[in-house]
Amino acid sequence: MASAALHVRGLGLPDGEIVEWWIVDGVLGSESVDGAETVFDGGWVVAGLVDAHCHVGLGRQGIVELDVAIAQAETERNVGALLLRDCGSPVDTRSLDDRDDLPRIIRAGRHLARPKRYSPGFALELEDEWQLPDAVAEQARRGDGWVKLVGDWIDRTVGDLTPLWSDDVLVAAVAAAHAEGARVTAHAFSEDSLPGLIKAGIDCIEHGTGLTADTVALMVERGTALVPTLINIENFPGFADAADRYPRYAAHMRDLHARCRGRIGAAHEAGVPIFAGSDAGASIEHGRIGDEVDALKSIGMTPTEALGAACWDARRWLGRPGLTDGAPADLLCFADDPRSGARVLSRPDRVVLGGRVYRPY
Repeated sequence: MASAALHVRGLGLPDGEIVEWWIVDGVLGSESVDGAETVFDGGWVVAGLVDAHCHVGLGRQGIVELDVAIAQAETERNVGALLLRDCGSPVDTRSLDDRDDLPRIIRAGRHLARPKRYSPGFALELEDEWQLPDAVAEQARRGDGWVKLVGDWIDRTVGDLTPLWSDDVLVAAVAAAHAEGARVTAHAFSEDSLPGLIKAGIDCIEHGTGLTADTVALMVERGTALVPTLINIENFPGFADAADRYPRYAAHMRDLHARCRGRIGAAHEAGVPIFAGSDAGASIEHGRIGDEVDALKSIGMTPTEALGAACWDARRWLGRPGLTDGAPADLLCFADDPRSGARVLSRPDRVVLGGRVYRPY
């Protein structure tokens, strides 16, 4: 961590008031420090961004080596994503925690799925669905407060998306995670997988392209969060084109894509908590959280709400501090308004991580 005292000043968000922070030994403080070096003055100052759904250790060809995973994390840092919620990875990235120049990672352990019901090599595959509660408890103990289920995937015997788990299994699995102090999220594309997951008490849904008025109402009632990964949903037509052996699945994926923005917009309007996640790590390149923030504007979020979904609101949801006395000095400085679009948001003028200043562009 940096030892010299630093100083930044600018407009804070979401309130737009002038903020000043002094940084000593990598920690924020609001009290003036004599002799501090001003490294930014003017423009906007916000907490480091959050990518609430990414996969450090996965690439377009699948599992990557640790040095590539480190490069992925560096890419995220350079665009200002300083807190990553890793929604499942077969690569053990815990050694990255020893690096003070990389984003903080909140890990959900390994994906939990059934045999041949997820991308090959990514998940722990359970032969018996009743193994799920014990597997969830184990992943909860290995992770950082989250567990990731695969809620649905193509069933080749049916030729379409179907749920992986029975409702009573889900109830036991979510309870097992909660007993370990962890929250649970699930990959869910289809309509049919959502009722069982939400009624089981799951904490979050990833993607949520199959939302209906009924499941939106359930999410509002239970406080279930949603990370829609909108930029990855744009890949659905390509997934459909590659599935000519399964015409029912292909048609379903095209329909989910066509309805997605309206369905996610209805969830936002109803009051479902929505957070920004790019799904970087397989079909999406790392470093695209700014594009996801832009996409959230298309479902009815204001520019301030969309940025909050990747910043102060997401940090609050994940239990990590934003800009407050005594918090780690993880912040971004922009000469132009970061709410104006990905062109600005993805190119911060200063990245401060743990009190160390980076000028990535």
